[in-house]
Amino acid sequence: MDTWLNEVQKHPALYVLCSSVSFRILHRFLQTVPCPGIVDADPWKTWRWRNLSVSLVHSLLTGIWAVACVIQHPVMVHEIHSTYTPSSYMLVIVSSGYFIQDAGDIIFSGHAKASWEFLLHHVMVIWCFLYAVFTHQYVAGAVVALFVEVNSVFLHTRLLLKLAKVAQNSFIYTVNKLLNVVTYVTFRLGAQFYLTWYLMHHYSSLDHALYFLMTMMLMNIMILIYFYRLLRTDFFNKRRPHNSVPKFAED
Repeated sequence: MDTWLNEVQKHPALYVLCSSVSFRILHRFLQTVPCPGIVDADPWKTWRWRNLSVSLVHSLLTGIWAVACVIQHPVMVHEIHSTYTPSSYMLVIVSSGYFIQDAGDIIFSGHAKASWEFLLHHVMVIWCFLYAVFTHQYVAGAVVALFVEVNSVFLHTRLLLKLAKVAQNSFIYTVNKLLNVVTYVTFRLGAQFYLTWYLMHHYSSLDHALYFLMTMMLMNIMILIYFYRLLRTDFFNKRRPHNSVPKFAED
């Protein structure tokens, strides 16, 4: 295992590229899978359906993987700066490749303006993850950050259901929205706030702590705004004016 890890660490850029290409191949494959009729009639909705489908696969893979890594090696939670395993290092490489691919998909498909919030998020994640990949520092921190992907499974499912015009009072939507808000609080807010606390508590002993803390603070603001939108839309059922422009991260 150590030999394999050493080989990966010698050429991290190659493995990140392979991951990115793999997710792009998945995106191409999904273009051959039929979409719901109501989605297929609109080019923008069709692209978004496939983009979200790739994101859902990434969330299923990395969310379970991240939790498994911490269960296997719990000390990573307490030493996010220096501790990691071969599996956790590979997880960060795979996820880095996905975020690069997804950012490219948003930009080159012409939807950058409508989804600038996602692009800002992706840029911050890519920078932090690539730093971990190339320096071998904060790998465990990236793994803990990927706990948010457990929530993303339900968040992406919610958006897919909305694209397919599934009624908000249907059983499947109701169950998903409840699981979504529970995992948002536990896995997304919990992971983000724990990492923020860790960086503040160990600030004087961590490399580049200021940059990572500022990044976390910005992400915290973003996810709290998203959480407000989520609660407003799914639980307060406030109608949006017909002439309003839907937000990419909300609908």
